[in-house]
Amino acid sequence: MFENYEKYLIFLNNKLGEFFERQKPYIKCHKGCAKCCKNAEFPYSRTEFKYLLSGFLTLDKEVQDKIENKIKETVNRKKEFKGDKFLYDCPFLIEDVCSVYEYRGIVCRAFGLIESVKNGNSKIPFCAFEGLNYSNVFDVEKKMITDEKFKASGIEQEPVSFNIGYNFLTDEAFENKFNFKFEEKKALIDWFINE
Repeated sequence: MFENYEKYLIFLNNKLGEFFERQKPYIKCHKGCAKCCKNAEFPYSRTEFKYLLSGFLTLDKEVQDKIENKIKETVNRKKEFKGDKFLYDCPFLIEDVCSVYEYRGIVCRAFGLIESVKNGNSKIPFCAFEGLNYSNVFDVEKKMITDEKFKASGIEQEPVSFNIGYNFLTDEAFENKFNFKFEEKKALIDWFINE
């Protein structure tokens, strides 16, 4: 069922692995950090969601129960939410570790690098503000990577941005190349409300 999607994931993981390796002096990601798994929306396509659920089914019953309880709590909070942008912790995060890491979504796989955005601008991962990725060259007051911080870091490899936006990584061109469909896209928690 997921054969072609998994081929795409192998391609994506290899490409992202190259990017992370090129930016290694700036990357502070480590197991248990989990800042990227909290207080967000987590866009997921239908295919990503089904794949995530297939990973969920491999978990021990006790872990499944914890996740199901977190999903119910988050869904209830979302139903009562009156604002514009509902942010939440990923329900698959257990004790600050992803319980379905091999089955995680595309946005999760790409997070941590600098993203190229429109007009030649870049989007720094928010964890730079918290002393993590790119913080060794990120000026918190100016909210940007500066030449001064880069020169002071002594790192030879320049910090660069990559075309890793979710919309790009889930583009029709990848569907065509790997012969599968992402299908509808929405926030992860919304799949549980409408399914």
